[in-house]
Amino acid sequence: MRPLFALLALAAAPSLFAASCPDWLDVDKRRLHDREQVNLCQLTAGRPALIVNTASNCGYTPQFKQLEQLHKSYGDQLVIIGFPSDDFFQEEDDEAKTAEVCYRNYGVSFTMLAPVSVRGSDADPVFKALAQQGGAPKWNFYKYLVDGDGKLVDYWAPTTRPDDEKVVNKIDKLISETHGG
Repeated sequence: MRPLFALLALAAAPSLFAASCPDWLDVDKRRLHDREQVNLCQLTAGRPALIVNTASNCGYTPQFKQLEQLHKSYGDQLVIIGFPSDDFFQEEDDEAKTAEVCYRNYGVSFTMLAPVSVRGSDADPVFKALAQQGGAPKWNFYKYLVDGDGKLVDYWAPTTRPDDEKVVNKIDKLISETHGG
């Protein structure tokens, strides 16, 4: 059994993080093809996250497989969040079809959110913040690695697969730093 102070610290952790969560992550987003809302600060809870703009009908769509493998490999140490977008005209018009591609065709179990715009003046605030920190997506499947404080660590174009050594090494290093290693 855990000592009382440890239980109190665990109970206080989400509220402590909420105080340090950046505004761009302190938002509620609707899950893909669902009514349920998720708060990104609560979802990430101070953990590193890999944020990806996705599309269902893109040559890079098979990267869902590698993203799912990362999700399974890292478990709770890394949060993966997919944002479908039709900014590059390769997303389904019907959200149910997008969900089918993600969940049925690729077995995605990481968090997928409702479609958003990821570039230009209509860009979702999450992608506006990522663009300010590094760069706006120029195509589907840009991958943004952010630390537990919401600071951009690195980002990669779609030509870099999620399981590429460069990506995995950055994730490993960030997780090690997060856990005091």
